[in-house]
Amino acid sequence: MTRSDLPARELVERAGNGDRRAVGRLLSLVERGGPVAEEIAELTHAASQAAHVIGITGAPGSGKSTMVARLVAASTAAGQRPAVLAVDPSSPLTGGAILGDRVRMAEVDTTAFIRSVATRGHAGGLALAIPGGARVLAAAGFDPVIIETVGVGQVEVDVTAAADTTVVVVTPGMGDAVQANKAGLLEVADVFVVNKADLPRASDARRDLELMLELSHVTGQEDENYRPPIAMVNSLEGDGIAEVHALIGAHRDYLDESGSRHAGRCRRARFELLSRAGLQFERRLAATLEMPEVAAAIDDVAAGRATPAAGLAALTAALGQPL
Repeated sequence: MTRSDLPARELVERAGNGDRRAVGRLLSLVERGGPVAEEIAELTHAASQAAHVIGITGAPGSGKSTMVARLVAASTAAGQRPAVLAVDPSSPLTGGAILGDRVRMAEVDTTAFIRSVATRGHAGGLALAIPGGARVLAAAGFDPVIIETVGVGQVEVDVTAAADTTVVVVTPGMGDAVQANKAGLLEVADVFVVNKADLPRASDARRDLELMLELSHVTGQEDENYRPPIAMVNSLEGDGIAEVHALIGAHRDYLDESGSRHAGRCRRARFELLSRAGLQFERRLAATLEMPEVAAAIDDVAAGRATPAAGLAALTAALGQPL
């Protein structure tokens, strides 16, 4: 029996015993979805609760991948066993992940585990498989689990639904701090990083963040006892990475000491349940659109014989429930 033919339970056991190929196979099965993915979720859920999940988000070009590679090296040097889920843009033809992040992280210590996953068009660049993938890595003994997101669009705030600690990366001279504020990232950040701090106006970027934090009274975890710190980093040289690693550790300690971790994970569970419900509804809706009576209604709307409201009524009737 090949590894690809092994039952999910045996793959989970092998992954827990350090079999990296079993971990990779489990992640592939989770990405594929279906009954096997649900079985893997059931087998890994309880064992995955101890790991700390870190979300890294920010605009494209802000140097997230380089910083993540440095963070992974800092984690392994500290005796941790980190893993990375690098969420890449999906190929429009194959739906597969572009492996740029894995290329950029090629020099990372081999004790870490790095995996690129495809967004498959999911809003916010977070694949629906991300929660399941994080569970697999955590159950396999990796801690922390780092999720690096694509960094496109305002819905990047979805990263907080999958992470215990959210790190928002901005760069000087690109207006990233302002864009982060517009996207709502200031409201979800637990740690801010001004990357490329050797560039001119780096201090301006930090000042912008501090000003916006003051004006909006933003606090991490919706707790007035916690204020997101700001670290100045040069990822290429490794400057400031130790501080970021320490700040993430301090936030992890804060979550445990304040009792905020459970509240955050309740938000994560709520988001995953909503995502699952939404996916099921999308599949049902897609099937309903192919029904003859709905297809006829669509044709009538397109030809001007019926209004969109009338077409929606036909769709609602076919679904058997109001929209």
